Amino acid sequence: MLLVVTAIAIARVADLFAAVMLSGMYGLLSASFFVAMDAVDVAFTEAAVGAGIFPLLMLMVLQITGRYEKNECRTNKSETLKKAGMVILLAVAAGVLVYGTLDMPAFGSAEAPAQQHVNIRYIEQSPEEIGIPNMVTSVLASYRGYDTLGEVLVIFTAAMGVLALFSSQLFSSVTPSVRVNKNDMCDHHVLRIVSKILIPLILLFAFYVQFHGEYGPGGGFQAGVIFAAGIILYTMLYGLDKARDVMKPTVLRLLCAIGVFIYGSTGVVSMLSGGNFLDYSVLTSDAVVGQHVGILVIELGVGITIAAGMILIFFAFSQQAESQLGEQ
Repeated sequence: MLLVVTAIAIARVADLFAAVMLSGMYGLLSASFFVAMDAVDVAFTEAAVGAGIFPLLMLMVLQITGRYEKNECRTNKSETLKKAGMVILLAVAAGVLVYGTLDMPAFGSAEAPAQQHVNIRYIEQSPEEIGIPNMVTSVLASYRGYDTLGEVLVIFTAAMGVLALFSSQLFSSVTPSVRVNKNDMCDHHVLRIVSKILIPLILLFAFYVQFHGEYGPGGGFQAGVIFAAGIILYTMLYGLDKARDVMKPTVLRLLCAIGVFIYGSTGVVSMLSGGNFLDYSVLTSDAVVGQHVGILVIELGVGITIAAGMILIFFAFSQQAESQLGEQ
């Protein structure tokens, strides 16, 4: 019910800042829902992305677009018909989707196909074939490694798309006029001092999540987002120029591609070793050890691409926002 209420509030509110804050609340509620469903790994990702990175990126977008929606009062007949047509189209699409769920088994039903063979296959064979305690990691990184590679490519493509849009601003320095007009955080001494304590811990926790994904909730996606959140916090408190001195955009762009290369190369090495693409069992003489090695390597590639991609996207939006601020 809280998710529905929050979603309706997001759709109706005209203040975009409030919409962003409500979206963060929606992410936290979704994370708590996944925890209640024993999907801790998914909850971890939702909390890091939905309630962490996403609101920060949207706040930077608001600096470019403005806080409030433009309220254009159009009462002509064509506009009314257009809105009515959109409502009818959405109602039809919703009806089709609901109708499509009627043939699905009941939620949690023991007769569902997933309960009949998919879950059983993973639960019974994963300890012997993969040999790691966290079954979610074995499914995401090994059994459905193709899908995870596709997800990493989506993040990589999104980062490259943003860079293509803001390429002229990303690698330029912020002008002095922008620094003067910008409402920076230099006077917020408490926040800056506390951040000096928290940011190293955030980055250290990201490494823990990265290399502890075999034994508990975590992995490359979660670790990459957490690491990026630490750098974004540093950027917001100390300025974009200082952040780009620490994490240079040229290096980040290279790392974003290297992460995908590491993932894909692991599959190629598997093929050259006599196995299938992303079949890690052939990487060493012991199949289980090979699975461990392969999962560690591809998770590292995932973490590198996600962290570099998220930081690049934030840098691009930050530079664009500061450029527009300097023109005002």
